Amino acid sequence: MPVASKFACVEIGGIPISLATTDNTFYDLLIQRYQGFLSASPAQFKLQFDIVEAGPDSGDDVCVRRDGPEWRIERGDFCARWDPRTGTGSVRQNANPYSLDSVLRILHSLILAERGGFLLHAASAICDGRAYLFSGVSGAGKTTMTRLAPPDVTLLTDEVSYVLPRATAPAGAPLNAAGYQAFGTPFAGELAKPGENTKAAVATLFFLEQGPENRIDELPAAEAVRRLMRNILFFAEDPKLVERILASACDFVDRVPVRRLTFYPDSRVWEAVRHFAQNPLDARFGRDTVRDGVPAHV
Repeated sequence: MPVASKFACVEIGGIPISLATTDNTFYDLLIQRYQGFLSASPAQFKLQFDIVEAGPDSGDDVCVRRDGPEWRIERGDFCARWDPRTGTGSVRQNANPYSLDSVLRILHSLILAERGGFLLHAASAICDGRAYLFSGVSGAGKTTMTRLAPPDVTLLTDEVSYVLPRATAPAGAPLNAAGYQAFGTPFAGELAKPGENTKAAVATLFFLEQGPENRIDELPAAEAVRRLMRNILFFAEDPKLVERILASACDFVDRVPVRRLTFYPDSRVWEAVRHFAQNPLDARFGRDTVRDGVPAHV
């Protein structure tokens, strides 16, 4: 008699995905790993997991390509097929939780590309009701920014930020309120701590650089788009979806303030962020530079 599957619905970014497996140990693992993101919502998409003995590690490059109407997603530690027409797929992998994270990230990157959103290599947090993204190359200070955050700041992620466009803006909302929202994710980085399952409108994207002072400077739009594209997580070998990602990046930069944040790694950097947040006119049109939380005209 076939073994019945167990199901868990994991909802990230408002997108509930049903994960099914006949392996009790793996089921317990995913319940524990995505605690806080489990949902009773009807699943929009479904994945069936076939768990195998540990094989090759995850050191191989991931390959994401179309195979007819389906997507084929492969790495040394997993192989998956995904049919966007039916919203269903199958995954063959070992019980490594990092393999599971990778499969979900790649699937979400494909879904988001179709919806005008993206996954960004960035930390993100909610401060005073609005979300701030902190992106940059490895070592730029993404995890440092989250470690330095005051107690009243809500962590969304220290690793992979989840960004989706907002359809409409409420009456009296800030200029960029119809722009984008950032969602919490369970994908943890160096902090080994999942984000909170909540969301907020994106106020600003900061590209981080460490330096001797706290300073916020404007970035030309073209440079902002280039930096954004370098940090978007997208793995598919598909020119049309790459074009969509580029269009989303351009739209994001048009709607959301993007700045360079040079900072000294102590808690005063959040004073500079808060000062900047309290000046919405500066955030979109201003030419001020902020040093240690105090504006100085340039």
